[in-house]
Amino acid sequence: MKEPPLSSLRGFVTLHVTGPQVERFINFISEAGIMIWDVRPAEGGASLKLLLDDFYVLRPILKKTGCRMHVTGRSGLPFLMARLWKRKFFGIGILMFGITLFMLSTMVWSIRVEGNEKIASEDILAAARQEGVYPFQWIWRLEEPDKLSKGLLAHLPGVSWIGLQRTGTSIKIQVVEAKQPDIKPLLSQRHLISRTDAVVTEIYAEQGRPVVARNSRVKKGDILISGALGDEENVEYVVAKGEVKGLVWHEYNIEVPLETTNSTYTGERKDRTYLVLGKWAIQLWGYGKSSFENSKTLTEHDPLSWRSIELPLGLMTEKEMEINETKDTITPEAGVARGIERAKNDILARYGVDSVIKSQKVLHEKKENGKVYMKVIFEVEEKISEELPIVNN
Repeated sequence: MKEPPLSSLRGFVTLHVTGPQVERFINFISEAGIMIWDVRPAEGGASLKLLLDDFYVLRPILKKTGCRMHVTGRSGLPFLMARLWKRKFFGIGILMFGITLFMLSTMVWSIRVEGNEKIASEDILAAARQEGVYPFQWIWRLEEPDKLSKGLLAHLPGVSWIGLQRTGTSIKIQVVEAKQPDIKPLLSQRHLISRTDAVVTEIYAEQGRPVVARNSRVKKGDILISGALGDEENVEYVVAKGEVKGLVWHEYNIEVPLETTNSTYTGERKDRTYLVLGKWAIQLWGYGKSSFENSKTLTEHDPLSWRSIELPLGLMTEKEMEINETKDTITPEAGVARGIERAKNDILARYGVDSVIKSQKVLHEKKENGKVYMKVIFEVEEKISEELPIVNN
């Protein structure tokens, strides 16, 4: 016979029947309308399966046929529930785990913002919080994505489009920023004057009236490009714009040591750990002195804190690092070259990388006390203009 429907929910048992009239026992069962299946010969009898409800009506049939039965298997929901009932707390734990897992799967765990360049992600997340989108929010409490997008657009005027996409417990906010014209700074009326004494080599007036020409010598404060247009009776003031370059002379007093000491870490170290109690430190580990000839000690303090309050208790670690010292000796010629190179880098850092060093001249050089002393003049072509506001009384 076929297995009856829903046998796993109703529960069924597997029996091993033995005796002189096993075949008669099976016939009586069939005549009584009891459903059995998976009937097969077994040692000294037969093996079969039947529903749990029919198990209790077999006793009279066993007496008639003189057979005996032995339960070899129990399957189905009733037996599973009985086993769980014996382990109530285990079953309750499984149930609570399932409920907790379900609740966690219905919460928002992470929010990711993409596509923003000018608008800070913190501002977008703050606007999303006002619309009810934030970590640990219930998913079923969220509005429809279209409605949330409209609400976010109302809070973020610099955005042309916002899209929300939810994947599981994470939400992605896609942002398309509105293109806005560059805001040009408001400039006041001004002249461009020379910030130092120089000889003009190049002048380009984008706006305003050039006052000097190429190869003319100017002093500090002289007007290079005037912001006043017209004559004395009809004067119009504008914002002078342009670029003026000139030859400037810089004098450097350079001092270069011929012997230097370099320190490098070898990788070997010795750690000492202390327990810090207020102003007191008690050593816990790392006793003994190191065998390092040269070393440097780094201190790390890790205090305990509660919320934003730092407690007077913590750990302090001293890391004694071994150092290998080497001496580097150079010739006076190499010292001169090194000093000049250092001065050139200083010029480029101060006056712009587009400055051009035209020439250099060593005025004085001497070697004394293991150092090279020299005075060098550099001829540099650099930008010499600076702004001077026009004040009308």
